[in-house]
Amino acid sequence: MIQALIGPITELAGGWLKGKADKSAAEAKLKLTEAETKSKILLSKETSVADWERIMATGSQSSWKDEFFSILLAIPMGLCFCGEWGRTTVEQGFIALQAMPDFYQYFVGCAIAASFGIRGAAKFWKK
Repeated sequence: MIQALIGPITELAGGWLKGKADKSAAEAKLKLTEAETKSKILLSKETSVADWERIMATGSQSSWKDEFFSILLAIPMGLCFCGEWGRTTVEQGFIALQAMPDFYQYFVGCAIAASFGIRGAAKFWKK
């Protein structure tokens, strides 16, 4: 009689343990798949950023906008050494720029940042 009960109980316990093991294996596989997917996304993101920077660097080789913005940004500094007239001119110029609409100031900042490199500007703005 007891032997007749032991067989089904053993099968039941064995099935329960197998189900538990299968569930653990499925959870581990899911975690592994998630980690692999996150890794692929990060790699793709880094590759895209590197490709974009390479394209921008290639395009700027024949462009004069970097030099234009460098000169434009250096003019106020040079005028500061031109006596009271230069300092007053620079001061009035910055006051006029502050009066410009926010969108214009933003666009000028973006154009300069794009010319010199977005990553450097982004680090500066985060401070």
